[in-house]
Amino acid sequence: MFTTSTAYFPPTAWFLAAMEEEIWQWEAHENYQKGGWRNRCRIATANGPLLLSVPLQGGKHSQTPVREVTISDTTDWARQHEQAIRSAYGRAPYFEFYADQLFAVTRSSPENLWAYNWRITTTILEMLQLPIDLEHTTEFCGGGAGKVPVATGVPPYPQPFSDRHGFIDDLSILDALFCLGPELSTLLHQR
Repeated sequence: MFTTSTAYFPPTAWFLAAMEEEIWQWEAHENYQKGGWRNRCRIATANGPLLLSVPLQGGKHSQTPVREVTISDTTDWARQHEQAIRSAYGRAPYFEFYADQLFAVTRSSPENLWAYNWRITTTILEMLQLPIDLEHTTEFCGGGAGKVPVATGVPPYPQPFSDRHGFIDDLSILDALFCLGPELSTLLHQR
């Protein structure tokens, strides 16, 4: 079983590790911690890697249980993220195939960060038809759930800006979704 924290568009490496284990478990009983991928993801743009962060409401620093962390609605961050993703991946081979379904999910009003991340990840699992059961812990497991390394040997594949920046292997699943689509599972066999 592969255990991580919740994540906003989790890293591709996490999906590959979860495919190996077939069960991906999110730590549901931890307190929110700054850093990590809980409310951030990394994409490749024409100018290099870009970190997208979901803004959170107060309480994000006060040991709030991760399932109670709320998303701030004071800015139009979701539209900004969508524009950045469109700019980065609009010419990728599978962008047109997946974009509308994915953006329908990201435009929905999130109850909280946990629910939003869960909805995004389950949608990606369904779109790619990956053989992964996504679960959450029933009690605190502790340890390094939020400290899983991102770069864990994702084999190179064609990326939109690799001619400028080379292959970047520690990116969000967005990169593999739009660049590889259903071929993502072939990466597992190349590791």
